[in-house]
Amino acid sequence: MEDNDDFVKVLFKFYSDVLEEWTVETMWAEIIDLDKGYFRIENISFYASFACGDIIFAEHDYDEEMLTYRELIEASDNSTIQVVITKKSTQTNNIREIFNLLGCESEKLSEGYFVINIPGEINYAPIKRDLSTLKLDKIIDFAESCLSEKHKTQLN
Repeated sequence: MEDNDDFVKVLFKFYSDVLEEWTVETMWAEIIDLDKGYFRIENISFYASFACGDIIFAEHDYDEEMLTYRELIEASDNSTIQVVITKKSTQTNNIREIFNLLGCESEKLSEGYFVINIPGEINYAPIKRDLSTLKLDKIIDFAESCLSEKHKTQLN
């Protein structure tokens, strides 16, 4: 995306309850309306509580010297799940493949940690069932860092 003028990097700076510290993450975003400062998130967040497709407002921050997130404008129907491998003998990519086969792409930060994008058109209930089974089997732990309203209703 680096060579595409339709995409920019946006800085997200927030306090992480999980990491118990201020955290910085940059994400690619598609320019929706540059004059209004509207951008669509185009990658899976490793730490911030956003999903692919969310529309945000960002503006240039002179202290940070780059585009910086200010507020969520419109949430997408997508969800983001953070996964930690707790059974050390388990290969991260083997677990990622389970969800890939269910239509969910993922990004690996390191061996033992990855994030999953659940597209809005996919039913979250079977994915949650697989996540919960893997957790009960002490293979993973997971957090629903950004669960869309659409996916929340599928669990009721």
